[in-house]
Amino acid sequence: MAPEELKQTSAEENKLEPKSEVISEEKPVAEESEEIHEALEDELSGLTLPQIMERMEQLINLNNAGAYHKKFHQLKEHAFKIIHDESEEHKNQAADTEIPEEQVHYEHPSQAKLSGLISIFREKQDAFHQQQDAEQAKNLEQRQSIIERLKNLYTNSEPGVNLFKEIREIKQEWGNAGQVAKSEFKILNNNYFHHLNQFYQMLDMNKEYLEQEYSHNLEKRQHIIERAQELEKESSVQKALNELQFLHKLWKEEAEPVAEEFREKTWEVFKEISNRIHERKSELNAQIEAEQQENLEKKNSIIEEIKKLASPEKEPNHHYWQTAIKTMEELRANFLKTGNVPRKISNQNWNDFKETIRNFNSAKNEFYKNLKHNQQHNLDEKMKLIQTAKDNMHSEDWDTAVPLFKKLQDDWKTIGHVPRSMANKVWDEFREACNVFFNQYRAKNNAQNDNWKENFQQKKALLEELKNVTDEEGSVEKIEHIKTSWNNIGKVPREKIGINSEFNKTMREKMKLNKIHDYELKEDGLSEGQITDKARKIKNQIGDLEAEIVKLENNIGFFTNPSRENPLLRDTYNTIDQKKAQLESMKQSLHQIIAGE
Repeated sequence: MAPEELKQTSAEENKLEPKSEVISEEKPVAEESEEIHEALEDELSGLTLPQIMERMEQLINLNNAGAYHKKFHQLKEHAFKIIHDESEEHKNQAADTEIPEEQVHYEHPSQAKLSGLISIFREKQDAFHQQQDAEQAKNLEQRQSIIERLKNLYTNSEPGVNLFKEIREIKQEWGNAGQVAKSEFKILNNNYFHHLNQFYQMLDMNKEYLEQEYSHNLEKRQHIIERAQELEKESSVQKALNELQFLHKLWKEEAEPVAEEFREKTWEVFKEISNRIHERKSELNAQIEAEQQENLEKKNSIIEEIKKLASPEKEPNHHYWQTAIKTMEELRANFLKTGNVPRKISNQNWNDFKETIRNFNSAKNEFYKNLKHNQQHNLDEKMKLIQTAKDNMHSEDWDTAVPLFKKLQDDWKTIGHVPRSMANKVWDEFREACNVFFNQYRAKNNAQNDNWKENFQQKKALLEELKNVTDEEGSVEKIEHIKTSWNNIGKVPREKIGINSEFNKTMREKMKLNKIHDYELKEDGLSEGQITDKARKIKNQIGDLEAEIVKLENNIGFFTNPSRENPLLRDTYNTIDQKKAQLESMKQSLHQIIAGE
């Protein structure tokens, strides 16, 4: 090539790289990022708390969870907002029940799980940042090596080197190299393009190479323009905006340089298409407004349904309110998961919803307040029966007292419910008074067969023997033998009856020492009443244990991955297995008692 041609070619090559476009961001891309952020906010506002926590758990389970810290933070903020709103609503409901403020304490059932998810994500984010720093340092070293190779290509190139192949490989390696720290990027990027321009300026190849390079990049630009034209027809505006942002990135990073005659021409075509796509934002806004109006109608409909529940046409009863509470919770959940409404009436709509919920709770509480009044009346009537029983439980006028106590028991059955907190207490008091009377009645009839003083001496000896029991091998059998012997001994003098309480207390201590439960204790000589009491006690324990198991299994259901391999649930599954084994043992003991084994 003649010196004049080389000089002319070098001058043309010197114009290849628009350096300002290497570093700067084009305006459509910045606008698109803001649009994506607003779309994500709209999406999150339509999620319920379990759905938000499920997405948080999905992010945590990703290998590169730390890369999604912005999305996780948005999920976390929405979860905190929902928990705060629901906690405030719970406090308002408690205030309506006239509970003193100092006694109101509420911890949201999802608070502990949310705190756990945040803690786990924080650890993963720290690990991600450490890994990212290491990768960026490695990528920095790799990119510096590529720049050094590019520099050597035009300063120390050996004869016979295929410059076309070498520069292609260098550009490909640069495009595939990973990210570096933002503080390093600008200098590194400018350094690379500086040496790339230097390479083009010294290039003594013939014009065919430049034509091939220009043609290759022009073809890329044409493909990008064609894809942008297709995006104009995309029905989803948000999808079109997202992909357009990616096309701008490709244009800047992979479609440079081209011949000067096509440089501005192709960019103007691409920019005009981009502007037309961005003009479709009005369609997106119209679509969002239509969806928000539809959401408003749904939420207003839900509010009206709750109003109807709070003001039934017929006189409500307990069954009605229990059904209404479940229905209201479903309506409440539907309201919360329904998406955004127009911003100008959002606060008013939310206030209307809270006011409707508050009115529902007030009507429900008023009903149960009146119900409690009736139960209090029943409690007063039963207390009168208890007092009559206590006044006559030591009577020895059998002809009068026996019919009296039978009538008291019949009257007890005809009185309705009392407050739940008092039900067991008043029943125990009434039953105890009746038992005292009838035990004395039976004792009177069998007095000639009882040697109470001798019984006391025998029980005293057994009590001393029980006190000396340890937790050595064979202790359980000793306890069972002592309990059976105790059951076979008759009554003791009334003034010595305290020995029974002392024996029961000591028995509980020894069973705890030997790690056994009362339902596992094999004992003979129980009276019919003692067998009935023992069976009832085991039934109550079975019910409590089943409730605990159901609660644990329900808690597992909140997790996306509720398998035994999930390390977060391993201890919970072990606890459930232990309680189920205990439950089976208790059921077997109850069956043996009922069967008389």
